Amino acid sequence: MEQNDIRNFCIIAHIDHGKSTLADRFIQRAHLVADRDFHDQILDSMDIERERGITIKSQAVAIPHRARDGREYLLNLVDTPGHVDFAYEVSRAISSTEGALLVIDATQGVEAQTLANMYLALEHNLEIIPVINKIDMPSADVPNVKKQIEHDLGMDPDGAFLISAKLGTGIDELMEAMVERIPPPRGDAAAPLKALIFDSHYDSYRGVVVHVRIFDGAMKRDQQIRFWSNGAVYQAEEVGIFRLRLSKTDALSAGEVGYFIAGIKTVSDTRVGDTVTDHQRPCAEALKGFREVKPVVFSSIYPVDSNDYEELVAGMEKLKLNDASLVYEKDSSAALGFGFRCGFLGLLHLEIVQERLEREYDLSIVFTAPSVRYRVFMQDGAERLIDNPLEYPDTTLIERAEEPYIKAGIITPGEYLGSIMTLALDKRGTQISLTYLDEKRVEVFYELPLAEVLFDFYDKLKSISHGYASFDYELLGYRPTELVKLDILVNGKPVDALSQLVFKGNAYARARSICRKLSAEIPRHQFKIPIQGAIGGAIIARETISAFRKDVTAKCYGGDITRKRKLLEKQKAGKKRMKTVGNVELPQTAFLSVLKADEE
Repeated sequence: MEQNDIRNFCIIAHIDHGKSTLADRFIQRAHLVADRDFHDQILDSMDIERERGITIKSQAVAIPHRARDGREYLLNLVDTPGHVDFAYEVSRAISSTEGALLVIDATQGVEAQTLANMYLALEHNLEIIPVINKIDMPSADVPNVKKQIEHDLGMDPDGAFLISAKLGTGIDELMEAMVERIPPPRGDAAAPLKALIFDSHYDSYRGVVVHVRIFDGAMKRDQQIRFWSNGAVYQAEEVGIFRLRLSKTDALSAGEVGYFIAGIKTVSDTRVGDTVTDHQRPCAEALKGFREVKPVVFSSIYPVDSNDYEELVAGMEKLKLNDASLVYEKDSSAALGFGFRCGFLGLLHLEIVQERLEREYDLSIVFTAPSVRYRVFMQDGAERLIDNPLEYPDTTLIERAEEPYIKAGIITPGEYLGSIMTLALDKRGTQISLTYLDEKRVEVFYELPLAEVLFDFYDKLKSISHGYASFDYELLGYRPTELVKLDILVNGKPVDALSQLVFKGNAYARARSICRKLSAEIPRHQFKIPIQGAIGGAIIARETISAFRKDVTAKCYGGDITRKRKLLEKQKAGKKRMKTVGNVELPQTAFLSVLKADEE
């Protein structure tokens, strides 16, 4: 197809503002799927995405459109994930398009990720079309949202399109505006091949299906291609475009969005943001913006039943085929047996991996408390990156430690500002700016340690603001911290799976909380069970689970007191002996309770 008849666009928005529903309406307008086969959120291929109402894996689809002038256009939609954990994937999807629909909920207004995504689109010089969605809702406040578009985004509110993605209102006018306002792609079809990888997925029969946007040149079947980042050379067995299903074509030329299959075995061989070029006639330089995606949250996974370890190995290998950002290595624990130490893009990514392992591979698993990666400087000048408490060196050998910080942006109605400021201070936050966006809403920025956000920050933020506050963050780098290793002892024995690296000032409260949670989850035994929190040799918290009791003196009626004492002493000695050989079984709920230790 001619470049002048192509429009490449993405839909960007805050979570739950209606991206996937709008994509559904475009697909229905183009009759890409029969009505009997249609279902809501058709681009969301995973059950988890539909249940949570979020997009985890970005999708692409080519939408044919006959404009009012009679010309046939091809609208290439590159759908983007909606959560901050997947911000890099969003940036690559944005860079593969020329225009963006900025969707704003008429009932919620401009929120944190709306701003963040708009700035991202502006960085890539995209034509941004503001779209006000959910105008059919009783609580919709269109005039106020238009004011926010002008004041917060600096855009012309009269250029915003009023739609209801659910009912299909205003969709035809929006599609016409996309043809008129989004510029056609530019690229030299005669130049050497230069293509951007913006996503990939695994097909169990064909291998990796790589999603690309062609900037220059053309990609043809049987062409030898090369990945810029690792120099790997493959032969393109098939090229084509997305029509919900893969649709073969003879070639992809400059300006087009499509896919290629080249017998690649694992998704991790294809890196999002990498440049693909011709092996014999390579382009002069790679496209800008590529970087390695690095995990920021770490946790260990173990099977509840150690006999299920082989099934966990198989499940992790299959999941890795589909999720290139999942990083893992083998790990072992005295309490939980063999498992894996995993790196995730964020807490949502961790939850998704957990749910997919449990649903798709029918596994019962236990996650240890999530941790971040700390930078530890030793007395001998060495520098170590540590994310596992078991690797934490002796404190006498450490000179100093640093932890990662984030810049958190929060947009909230003014009445919740006080509670949010208190929450941020409790999490060791430092306020860097506060701006009143209008008479009702405030935007506030904090610098926060990433470790403080891991447990329950987002849940508490939503709770105290009744769901109205929105949150977005970016990594800043490392700052000095006072780090200690908190050990949990059950019946005098340390449980390595419960160890945590924590800020020294929070250690006492965290230890008390964990001990209290464990005492409620561990069943009573025939002997007393002490649960202790310790830093080094110092015990800083303790809870005791009392033993089952049997009245051994019940059969004594009257008689000398010494006989009763003798029976009690005998029982006491038996309990002591039982405690030394007794093994305390920790149920799965005990480990899960530690993950929720800060939610009280």
